[in-house]
Amino acid sequence: MRQYRDAKEKHPDGILLFRLGDFYEIFFDDAKLAAPIMGVQLTSRPLGKTGRAPMCGVPHHAWQAYVGKLLHAGHKVVICDQIEAASKNKIVRRDVTRVLTPGTVVEDAYLEPSRHNYLVAAWSRGLEAGIAACEVSTGELLLCQLPKDRLQSELERLAPAELLSPPEIEEYRFDPVRGQQRLKDILGIAYPASVGAQDAPLAVGAVGVVLDYLKQNQTKVAPGSFTVRTYSPDATMPLDAATVRNLELPSLVQLIDRTSTPVGARQLGAWLGAPLRDAESIELRLAAVDELVDAPALQDRLRDVLKPVGDLERLVTRAAQGHATARELVGLRRSLEAIPAVQEALAACSALVTRELAGHVSTAPELASTLARALVEDPPPTLRQGGVIRHGYDADLDEISDASRGARDWIAKLEATERRRTGIRSLKVGFNKVFGYYIEVSHANTAHLPDDYVRKQTLTGGERYITPDLKQREAIVLSAQERIAARELEILHDLGTAVTEAAPALRASAHAIGMVDALLSLAVAAAEHGWRRPEVNAGLQLSIKGGRHPLVERGLPAGVFVANDLELDPDAAQIVILTGPNMAGKSTYLRQAAMIVLLAQCGSFVPAERARIGLADRVFTRVGAHDDISAGMSTFMVEMTETAYILNHATRSSLVIFDEVGRGTSTYDGVSIAQAVVEHLHDAPRLGCRTLFATHYHELTALAERLPRVRNQRVEVLEEGDSVRFLHRVVPGGADRSYGIHVAAVAGLPSGVIARARDVLGELERQRPLEPPDVQLGLPIEMTPDSVRKELEEIDPASLSPLEALQKLYQLRAKLTP
Repeated sequence: MRQYRDAKEKHPDGILLFRLGDFYEIFFDDAKLAAPIMGVQLTSRPLGKTGRAPMCGVPHHAWQAYVGKLLHAGHKVVICDQIEAASKNKIVRRDVTRVLTPGTVVEDAYLEPSRHNYLVAAWSRGLEAGIAACEVSTGELLLCQLPKDRLQSELERLAPAELLSPPEIEEYRFDPVRGQQRLKDILGIAYPASVGAQDAPLAVGAVGVVLDYLKQNQTKVAPGSFTVRTYSPDATMPLDAATVRNLELPSLVQLIDRTSTPVGARQLGAWLGAPLRDAESIELRLAAVDELVDAPALQDRLRDVLKPVGDLERLVTRAAQGHATARELVGLRRSLEAIPAVQEALAACSALVTRELAGHVSTAPELASTLARALVEDPPPTLRQGGVIRHGYDADLDEISDASRGARDWIAKLEATERRRTGIRSLKVGFNKVFGYYIEVSHANTAHLPDDYVRKQTLTGGERYITPDLKQREAIVLSAQERIAARELEILHDLGTAVTEAAPALRASAHAIGMVDALLSLAVAAAEHGWRRPEVNAGLQLSIKGGRHPLVERGLPAGVFVANDLELDPDAAQIVILTGPNMAGKSTYLRQAAMIVLLAQCGSFVPAERARIGLADRVFTRVGAHDDISAGMSTFMVEMTETAYILNHATRSSLVIFDEVGRGTSTYDGVSIAQAVVEHLHDAPRLGCRTLFATHYHELTALAERLPRVRNQRVEVLEEGDSVRFLHRVVPGGADRSYGIHVAAVAGLPSGVIARARDVLGELERQRPLEPPDVQLGLPIEMTPDSVRKELEEIDPASLSPLEALQKLYQLRAKLTP
């Protein structure tokens, strides 16, 4: 167990898989942790005088499936393999050959084709934060420095497979000077300015942690291994978790995903997760989509030529990392051979964005030719079987193969040759794993054998012999398989080196092809769903004619969905208070407005007859009701927390969606909070943002009489006797009823309950008593003393000199800084 202990000491934080014969064994606490995750039996084995050691094992040929389960559970896995052939009377040498972590894997078995797999290092100092996001499987390394309060939303967008941050990682490791040195030593980047990080020291510190982690875990890192770039947090719109959930963003991505390649699918998801905030960039992307929408034949041609490209990005990285199989290298060759057709198809495009992307697509004919000459068309799944490299590509391999083939042919003919030579018609040539090849002769025929026959084994019915020539051929045959596998492995390594040299250009091509594929997907989706091109500008007006909810419309027969208009303007109709019955479509109307804005700022066509979108810096949504029991938060507390977040982070350029704020408490409390929120949105100098506010508190419609930028709208219904028909049409004015009892009847409540509810409602409407204030239960909240406020109140500004005032300001600011 010495080899096991040595490997475990080097990687104490990983689950160690230790190769013993045909199994990978796991021992001690690792076994107790891994067995239930992998779904295998936990057993034990004798361990000297100390008793029995817990253990479990998996077959070596199926290790990837089991390791995948451990990685998906968030564990680091260490593979300790045999690094020499087994031999008698000698302990086989073993060493760590792979270290796999959730954020550093590159194999398809552990990755989702349409999703990025980021290893992220993040930390903060003062009011700023730094992020380094490494996508090892695609060879991308992103740096970003951003305000600390935006760190969480950016991490939610990146959704890292693995996160490195304090206190798990010591903070001194994030030192920017240390990070700059790592960039220089490991990636050959001497100056952060060369990757746009001159003003992002915290991001540089984070990238040092990422590079250290990659080196520790045996990931191949060298100059050219990654495409490194710095991105600005202000270039895109951050989406908080509530907005992603409320707008069903994953379902929206699925609705418009018509990509032909995994690279394109990942790019499309990234675009929808980070809408643009620059009107010019949006319009350029829209122009590229528009060109494709108007050219169905070009759409079909591009889809045909893109599909064979496959996942070029990840194929290149696996080959460069030395983990590509022969079949994956053949797949890479086919991807490279498909690129010229892509270039030819893109030549027909005239949109500026598409032309620029076409300029980044380059071929690698020499590499494709080398791979074609080297590899057979359909290589076996493993190297043990041999036959991966074409005959004629490598002289040394051909010599080994030819010698093995000749020896096998000689042995195949040996039986007939020896029968002629000895005259013994019953002579046989055989093979077993103990003695190898042999010549078997019956006892009756042993008297007159040739002198070169050497007895090897005596049997009941005869004798087994060998000859020097037979042993020579046997040695060639038995060693050939191992020698062929070793030589083919060397050739595959050389091919990987050739891919590494071409990797930067190939990654750039793959990235450009992915963006073309994403543009094409937006165009195909727009044509399928009948969406229109929006007008996006730097203003703040939001005007939608005939807007539709894309996900709801998909679930309805064609033409059934009722489209609605919307007008919002911070200088006129800033806030729309939307009233109407339950089930009438208020939430759908709110969500579709936010979805149309997000789609437009992603560069997509939108589900509307016409849309003019003034840029939004953020989209905030407070929709639906749910609790957070794990955090000890009730439904109402979650609602208030989300509302507070919006009011504290929204700006004049934001789009805010509120759905039934205040419904989780008593009537007077709820109305009071809802009204105060509307007034704050209207009056606060920092806000004045475009707002849709749906509510069942009909008292709020009175706000339009005294707040000049508040407008009332309602979802129209048609009363037909005792029944109500929802028209789902939004019209000006406020509603005075919610028709909740009608909805309860539609839901199937017993008729007796419905009848009693109507009686109670009639009695209440005659009395019209809202709950008296003196019976409402207040929430005793004791505000935390604010030391900074107290100190400010005690300051006499008239008694301070300008210098003293400046010093005092810095002192107070320091107290606010964590």
